[in-house]
Amino acid sequence: MQYNYLIVGSGLFGAVFAQQAAQKGKRVLVLERRNNIGGNIYTENIAGINVHKYGAHIFHTNDKAVWEYINQFADFNRFTNSPVANYKGEIYSLPFNMYTFNKMWGVVTPQEAADVIAKQRQEIKGEPRNLEEQAISLVGRDIFEKLIKGYTEKQWGRDCSELPAFIIRRLPVRYTYDNNYFNALYQGIPIGGYTKLIEKMLDGIEVRLGVDYLQNKSEYDNLADKIIYTGPIDEFFDYKLGTLEYRSVRFENEQLDIPNFQGNAAVNYTDRENPWTRIIEHKWFEFGKDEAGNDLPNTVISREYSSEWHPGDEPYYPVNDEKNSKLYARYKQEADKLGDVIFGGRLGTYSYYDMDVTVSKALIAAELELQNDL
Repeated sequence: MQYNYLIVGSGLFGAVFAQQAAQKGKRVLVLERRNNIGGNIYTENIAGINVHKYGAHIFHTNDKAVWEYINQFADFNRFTNSPVANYKGEIYSLPFNMYTFNKMWGVVTPQEAADVIAKQRQEIKGEPRNLEEQAISLVGRDIFEKLIKGYTEKQWGRDCSELPAFIIRRLPVRYTYDNNYFNALYQGIPIGGYTKLIEKMLDGIEVRLGVDYLQNKSEYDNLADKIIYTGPIDEFFDYKLGTLEYRSVRFENEQLDIPNFQGNAAVNYTDRENPWTRIIEHKWFEFGKDEAGNDLPNTVISREYSSEWHPGDEPYYPVNDEKNSKLYARYKQEADKLGDVIFGGRLGTYSYYDMDVTVSKALIAAELELQNDL
């Protein structure tokens, strides 16, 4: 065989596995369907601003080993994710914290806030039957109506009363003046963008862009001993058991000749009437500076629209309801029968992972595989 490993996809899982295999002296080929590396963490420099082309990505983790690993390939800044919510022109702090409660009810102390929430939670008696009742049982009617209902309905394309309760198992409520969304030990953005990070990880590794592995599967399979596949698992099997469902996202980008559009990296629009779910202003991920530390005179924003996924759309969020989970389990059984294919990443395992979990799972998969290969 020409290669030890053929890796389908140059996103985070594929790049980590490729780097680990190459470090062990393995011959590696990476195939990427898009014309750029990086998968959904790809960043494109537009007017000096590193634009997150497939949605905002903030690296955050409590796993020191993962943080130390990823820092080999980039210096990270100290960006802290502190999004705000815009409800019909009213601005609220996220996640739900004392700033939120003060704006909502005028309360000042944690006990006052807790008393309001406790009183409103009593509206729901018994086991919540849907997402609406689940949310109210956790944070009360006011927060649900202004900060959860519209945003969630836009995300899922249906009323909260029609969505299952399990989608919201918990909601972060902080009785402190703390709007650090992730509250992780380690958090930041790679200076210069995620594309540079992936480039460093894939340094010295053969990468072919604009290549669709599944279009010439038998040809590519003959090139390598093993396949690391990070695309949609149902597509790998030509949808023979059925199609897994996703939610998709559409981005509407705009470059503006002003220095500041919204004053924050992320603003969620939580009313149902506004068609977009949020607006990202990319320059604030790197504090409005270019790589030389100069203030950027213009800005780039992205409006995000949630949509139903159809074949040909970019799949983003798996719909992990009972029907799709059962279908994935059947595909997983098919995958387990293949001794020369390893499925990884969010599409290969039909799971939504944060970036640190993706890195961790790729490192574990590589360690197990490369140990077995000795």
